[in-house]
Amino acid sequence: MKILFQGDSITDAGRDKRNYHDMGSGYPRYVAEQLADMFPEVKFEFINQGISGNRTCQLFDRLYRDAISFEPDMISVLIGVNDIWHRYAEERIETFDEQIETNYRAILTRLRKQTNAKIVILAPYLLDCDKVDHMREELVSVLNIVRKLADEFADAYIPLDLLFEEAMETQPEPLYYSGDGVHPNKNGAAFIGRHLADAFASLLAKEN
Repeated sequence: MKILFQGDSITDAGRDKRNYHDMGSGYPRYVAEQLADMFPEVKFEFINQGISGNRTCQLFDRLYRDAISFEPDMISVLIGVNDIWHRYAEERIETFDEQIETNYRAILTRLRKQTNAKIVILAPYLLDCDKVDHMREELVSVLNIVRKLADEFADAYIPLDLLFEEAMETQPEPLYYSGDGVHPNKNGAAFIGRHLADAFASLLAKEN
């Protein structure tokens, strides 16, 4: 069972890019550990191909090399926040919502046509932090795009924005899951990992 994680720095999480089996310190590591415990009879191959800083256009450009060519059985995709982030970066890159939707749709269309993989889409999110408050309104617009595409293409959809929002209602420490509102710390990575492992487990159960 070949499971591939795709995305940006949240997925990359400091992995050794010379070894795509290295999960880094983020949520893919937690998913791999949990699925191995949940399904000891299944032989898994876990592949992390997240690349820090990637936007939707960059993921599309490398999609064959870093996803399709592996012929995954399941793939998770968490992408989109950098398309917003880079609108405010020093080297400003304007990716309008229409282009984000075009890029993301092209990614999912190729995955559907060129693989037999089950697709799990994770919603981009912003957590409580002053550093990212200026991006919140734009995230809402991008989330509408992601949800629409998930309805069309995904075998499972994980609304991380809503899940984190709900979790924070009972969490008194605002930086419990992330120090900068985007990159999860150990708690945030474990949180994402738990929800993604459950989604993969549900898809696995349906196949067996």
